[in-house]
Amino acid sequence: MSPLQAPYKSQVLLAPDHMESGTGEIRKRETAESQGAVSGKYVVRPGDVVFSKIRPALRKVALADFTGICSADMYPLRPGVDVIGGFVKAVLLGEDFSRYVESLSGRTGIPKVNRGDLAGFWFPVPPVEEQQRIIEVIGSVTELERGIEASIAKFHKLRKGSLLASMKSVESAQPAAGWARVPLKSVVPSAEYGISEALEGDARGVPVLRMNNIQGARFDADDLRYCPVPVPSKLFLRRGDVLFNRTNSMEHIGKAAMWRDELPSATFASYLVRLVPDLQRVTPEYLVEWLMHPLVRQRVRSISTVAVQQVNVNPTRLRELEIDLPVDLAEQRRIVATLEACDEQIGREEEELQKLRELKQGLVGDLLSGRVTTSGVVA
Repeated sequence: MSPLQAPYKSQVLLAPDHMESGTGEIRKRETAESQGAVSGKYVVRPGDVVFSKIRPALRKVALADFTGICSADMYPLRPGVDVIGGFVKAVLLGEDFSRYVESLSGRTGIPKVNRGDLAGFWFPVPPVEEQQRIIEVIGSVTELERGIEASIAKFHKLRKGSLLASMKSVESAQPAAGWARVPLKSVVPSAEYGISEALEGDARGVPVLRMNNIQGARFDADDLRYCPVPVPSKLFLRRGDVLFNRTNSMEHIGKAAMWRDELPSATFASYLVRLVPDLQRVTPEYLVEWLMHPLVRQRVRSISTVAVQQVNVNPTRLRELEIDLPVDLAEQRRIVATLEACDEQIGREEEELQKLRELKQGLVGDLLSGRVTTSGVVA
């Protein structure tokens, strides 16, 4: 059907990017007219299970609760009388179906599922009553999952509020009492580029931190590359070193983290810069928090230069920015301690969330395969 015709143009048009990967949630609802749609679409009715056939590994599936249309990159599936839509959605989000469609992509080299492939997937269908109970069990676990996610979001918000409140001087015309405003170069006497040698995957070399290893103001030592040639001793990281991402997209430029000896030895790539703080003036932990302050991130972006698909920050210009900091190092440590307390709570919550998701994955797989029935599960 055409999205240019009534009533379709005023109805919701669901597209793959409106759906959250792996959760079955619809995150955006817009009419066909508001999206400027012109090409043919499929009709969707309440109870249909809408499946994105493009890049199926993303697991974009939703149970429609509206009358509307969907992109031609999706299939609206209408369950039969003996199958509940919510059960079909659970099957399409499950591990067995995911492995099935991934095997198809591996065979054809195309991340796409056609109608024949979809029809070729077989799965056990329990009685309708058991399907409903399975949906309720999955819903109960999902509710717990959402609760932990909300708690994590709350602590992230609390952390940001604490950062802004404790560093009010950054946004003030004049530094607060007990604070100083000085050029960054006066408390960071040197900035050093990392190595520029070609890197390899052979772990016998020296581990090299790259921009992707900075995650949330911490270092993630996964997905490392290695330098196959000797590295000058002065370029090995020392505990307390602050690495600053000088080259990246506009969104990620300026990310920073402090090295905490996450590995026995490591160096860093040339698109990172090592900032060496004067420990009599500023703690490295405070320096990272200042660099990650939203207003400071804006200032860093304002001094960056645009290259092909990336931006770059000159370390000399970076060190000309003014930093606001408590004169008393103990106050710097107090600010950081408050923020790290939030980080620790977020870490605990994320660990619990990961455990719950692993439990859910196993439980859902057992229920959908029939290995376990709901009679043995407390919802």
